[in-house]
Amino acid sequence: MLEVIALHAADAEAAQAGGAHRLELVADMAADGLTPSVATLRDVLSATDLPVRVMLRDANGFAPGDLDALRRTTAELRAAGAREFVLGFLDDQGAIDVDTVRALVAELDGAAWTFHRALDNSTDPERSWDVVAGLGCDTVLAAGSPKGVADGLPVLEKLAARQEVVRLLVGGSLKPEHVAPLKAAGAMGFHVGSAVRPGGWDAPLSADAVRTWANLV
Repeated sequence: MLEVIALHAADAEAAQAGGAHRLELVADMAADGLTPSVATLRDVLSATDLPVRVMLRDANGFAPGDLDALRRTTAELRAAGAREFVLGFLDDQGAIDVDTVRALVAELDGAAWTFHRALDNSTDPERSWDVVAGLGCDTVLAAGSPKGVADGLPVLEKLAARQEVVRLLVGGSLKPEHVAPLKAAGAMGFHVGSAVRPGGWDAPLSADAVRTWANLV
């Protein structure tokens, strides 16, 4: 499965044309991806029939800026058609912030969701995997290290062997040469963003680059 980061409707169209299987919809990649607007969500849902996972994150870092506001925004996004989500929080000790995650998940009404790369930034990603698996997500997006997949490969190989409850989605400076060893370890989901934007985040998403990744995956 190939998931592609989209910022707007044109990205969604290019990703679908290239053979992506799912989108992660975000805003403001300068802050590593924040919650998109309701208007952007509506545009994207009108532009594609791919599954769209919507980021729930309102501040740089791994704590919410305003949890109550984020809960209200989540309700607005659901009312606008969002059916899948992405979220994840850490406390000030670097552990999974279970209470905050559960407070936001309560707004999802059973929707599928991904726990994002907060896992990589926790004090112990392998132990955190078990905590996250008990929170109700179906997928964990991870690179195995805050520095990216190249540094995180040993951890990712261990996580790929522990997919009994949740699925591993590998992303974070993912390179083509990483795919084969990760698939051999049991990883089946891959996530790309800058890898399909040869001109950078301000340039269009490349359908050809998505197609190359889709074929590789």
